[in-house]
Amino acid sequence: MSLANTTTQYGAVAKTFHWLTALGIAAVIPLGIIANDMPYDTAAQLADKAWLFSLHKTVGVSLFFVALARIAWALSQPKPAAMHPDRKAETLLAETVHWLLYGSLVLVPLSGWVHHAATEGFAPIWWPFGQTLPFVPKNVALAEAFAGVHIVFERVLVVSLLLHIAGAVKHAVLDKDSTLARMWFGTSRATPDAAPHPHRRAALAAGAIWAMALGLGGVLGVYQHSSVAAAVALEDVESDWQVQDGTVAITVRQMGSDVRGTFADWTAQISFDETVTEGKAGEVTAEIAIGSISLGSVTAQALGADYFNADAFPTATFAADLRRADTGYVADGTLTLKGVEQAVTLPFSLALADGVATMQGSTQLNRRAFGVGDSMTDESQLGFEVIVDIALTAQRQS
Repeated sequence: MSLANTTTQYGAVAKTFHWLTALGIAAVIPLGIIANDMPYDTAAQLADKAWLFSLHKTVGVSLFFVALARIAWALSQPKPAAMHPDRKAETLLAETVHWLLYGSLVLVPLSGWVHHAATEGFAPIWWPFGQTLPFVPKNVALAEAFAGVHIVFERVLVVSLLLHIAGAVKHAVLDKDSTLARMWFGTSRATPDAAPHPHRRAALAAGAIWAMALGLGGVLGVYQHSSVAAAVALEDVESDWQVQDGTVAITVRQMGSDVRGTFADWTAQISFDETVTEGKAGEVTAEIAIGSISLGSVTAQALGADYFNADAFPTATFAADLRRADTGYVADGTLTLKGVEQAVTLPFSLALADGVATMQGSTQLNRRAFGVGDSMTDESQLGFEVIVDIALTAQRQS
């Protein structure tokens, strides 16, 4: 059997690509469905879920490169003629399905890969080339959008695959021709005088189907970032120093990678006298809307009962005295989170100019001290230490 195609039969390379691709699809789709449906309430469950997702992603990326190689080979080879060129509608449908399959084998893993690269908090791809993609930033909205695109293209792939299998069965059972047999490792041939394939019309039809599928996904809202919890609305506070802008962020180590999250809604009531050189120079009371956090792909999990439990404890409060330290300042106070009070010291730097204060501070907390993620006992899966970074600019009020 020849390695290359002819106008009447497929070669060994094309057949190998075909069945290797079929094996990959048969593995990757069930892996994704099972992994997505698995619970992750305990350390053991999360480990199993992450392992399956890593396997799903690794097989998917491998399938992506197999698909590129298969397409490159197909473009360099003649394609055996259709078995029944007189059946124009059937031939056009078969060719359209082939275009959908080839395109989906690239689009499905690629969209999943972009979603993976844009996400903070993930099960890694098992390979040594890193987890990022060029020009793909870590961005929740982008990740959510490509998660939706991945779902849409996966549905197109599944429907195309079912049509492809149905066509093969129809040729084998009803037509009793060698369409299916000639893709197996043998010498079955098509009719040598068959008409050419309707490539252009089939490609346009496939493109139209992808466009309609993406449009339907938009109508169904699959590209939108879903809100997992309603953050409590914080009241405005009067303060001697009014916050102009700033960031309250946390970083936690998950599955060997740092995951950074930010709280979108928080307030700070600040009194401060920069002329004080010893003792208490001011105080701060900060309130944070827990439900406003964005923590990559694990946002929903973070707000659940075993973690922040945002429904029962919608806010956290930090009340502290501000004191000058040997270098910079410290905020010595109490953090109340999830109903638990713990003493916290936050060192910070401070720059003052024309009535505007710019501060940056960082501290480290142990999530277990607040009962956050008690079921996650394996630090390699979810780190115990959480870094808190705070930066803000505040203006002195007259």
